[in-house]
Amino acid sequence: MTTPQHDSHSLGNVHNTVTTEGKTGWRKILSFLGPAYLVSVGYMDPGNWATDLAAGSQFGYKLIWVLLLSNLIALLLQNLAVRLGIVRGLDLAQASKHTYPPFVNFCLFILAQIAIIACDLAEIIGMAIGLNLLFGLPLIWGVSITLLDTLLLLFLLNKGMRKLEGFIISLIFIVGLAFLAQMFIVQPNVIDIAKGFIPTKLNSTSLYLAIGIIGATVMPHNLYLHSSLVQTRKIDRSEQGIKSAIRYNFWDTTIALNLAFFVNAAILILAASAFFGRGFHEVAEIQDAHKLLTNIFGKLAPALFAIALIAAGQSSTVTGTLAGQIIMEGHLNLRIAPWLRRLLTRLLAIIPAFFTILHFGEEGLGKLLILSQVILSLQLGFAIVPLIHFTSDKKRMGKFATSVPLQVLAWVFATLIVGLNVRLVIQEIQTWAAASPGSSNLVHYIISPIAVGIGLLLVYVFLRPILYKHVNQPIHVPHGIATALDNLEAISYKQIGITIDFSKNDQDTIRHALMQGGKTAHYNLIHVVETAGARYYGKQVMDSETQSDVDNLDIYVDTLVKLGYKAEAKIGYGSPATAIAQIVKDTHIDFVVMGSHGHKVLKDLIFGTTVDSVRHKVNVPVLVVKPQQKRKDI
Repeated sequence: MTTPQHDSHSLGNVHNTVTTEGKTGWRKILSFLGPAYLVSVGYMDPGNWATDLAAGSQFGYKLIWVLLLSNLIALLLQNLAVRLGIVRGLDLAQASKHTYPPFVNFCLFILAQIAIIACDLAEIIGMAIGLNLLFGLPLIWGVSITLLDTLLLLFLLNKGMRKLEGFIISLIFIVGLAFLAQMFIVQPNVIDIAKGFIPTKLNSTSLYLAIGIIGATVMPHNLYLHSSLVQTRKIDRSEQGIKSAIRYNFWDTTIALNLAFFVNAAILILAASAFFGRGFHEVAEIQDAHKLLTNIFGKLAPALFAIALIAAGQSSTVTGTLAGQIIMEGHLNLRIAPWLRRLLTRLLAIIPAFFTILHFGEEGLGKLLILSQVILSLQLGFAIVPLIHFTSDKKRMGKFATSVPLQVLAWVFATLIVGLNVRLVIQEIQTWAAASPGSSNLVHYIISPIAVGIGLLLVYVFLRPILYKHVNQPIHVPHGIATALDNLEAISYKQIGITIDFSKNDQDTIRHALMQGGKTAHYNLIHVVETAGARYYGKQVMDSETQSDVDNLDIYVDTLVKLGYKAEAKIGYGSPATAIAQIVKDTHIDFVVMGSHGHKVLKDLIFGTTVDSVRHKVNVPVLVVKPQQKRKDI
């Protein structure tokens, strides 16, 4: 199979990898279950814990209605994201790229990236606190250890989408069980809980917390993530098949998000019952909550609390990386290795966590957690507004465009979120300006203009699809529009490059190359010497390893020549990908055949993926030959 130069699929390595066709009954339902559970972990991450604990300890059960409202908003918006992904085969970032100019897309990418860093910050702090509570590990070490989950993500992605989903669901199960057990220990008042579902007026403190709860629940990166994850299912593209996929994913989303609501409500109820009811009204810190649980209920409840916190943080960190990959590829058409993407995001989030611990002490982490959730809420409008526009567009969505009542409800929710955020921003700017006379210049000349600029960007994002609705733009479909197949003659390659690494895969690689060119093509057997000497001295080096490689390559060439093929040896030095690309260019090779090592996770990380690097460096077709697995007789 020839490797494409640009893969337009969202999360291309797992796109359409889970088949749903040809299945019936419960097997059909199970084949669709999964994407929403990956999304739902964002609804029960450590950021939610901080806002829910603060809300429960300060206001008792009074803000449960905000949680319920957030869950209803999330249900609607996640289902719109599902619809976009299934019908148009585009994730939210890709759809934005097709609609808005490059500069606006870059701004949307920056804002979405800030949201993902804010989310990742919550996971870092949650994991560090969880390790501290369970094992007594200092927070600064806990924050450092969170760098290692890059390796966990690589391992899970390498195992495939279903294994990743299974891992996440098992962590959610741990979190759910831990809180179910804690509810039996705490024994909350059911009547008071029921009263909490009645909406009440919000003052300035409860407004800040309410917006934090909405930001922690309806996460912008989850909309990008869900619109992409549903595309991992291979579905029947007929009208009935799309309808069926939307229906199954609706149930997947409803079940997963209601489970997340149960966890969030459990945290708030735990805080209200254990702390507010006993006069502890300022428990915003997760550490304080753990300490008080120890004093009130003994050792079991706090241990369950810490285990659930670690599970929630670890599961959320995996999905945050996937979302980061989606927004970078979608908005900027820029693709980098998942481990590098993960490392960049994590480092950008670790810096403020380190700074907070060093300068404000461990007590500052709780405030940083809640601030991260408010930042998420402020970014919501930039994900929600385009999403509603895209799913309401009858020209591109056809029969699957959202109905008018749903559109109205979605716009009401969007207006509510944006309105609350505008009120909060104005309130915070006024507070900063009044805090000290010296800070007023900073507010008036830097913070206020930035806030106004971001507000104008949101207005543009809202107006652009309306003003340019009838402009004759090409309709972007998942794989482009089919063109006439008027030339299907076999391509004749004249110069074929074969990469050689003196492994057992060489024979298969050479066989596949000979199948492409027969005895008319010229074969260039390429081997790269990677010794330290070769990297520094290049062609001047002639150590024993280099001489051995040259001799071995000549044996291959002589064998091919005796069989009647035209072949010659090409030796490169230093970095394999760069050397191969240079030989391809200098020799005018028009087709490359490469053997894949079949490395797993750590080996790919250590040795690098030469195949991946080469295909991005050359402008000719690349055939990747994977080693054949021996079939086991059953």
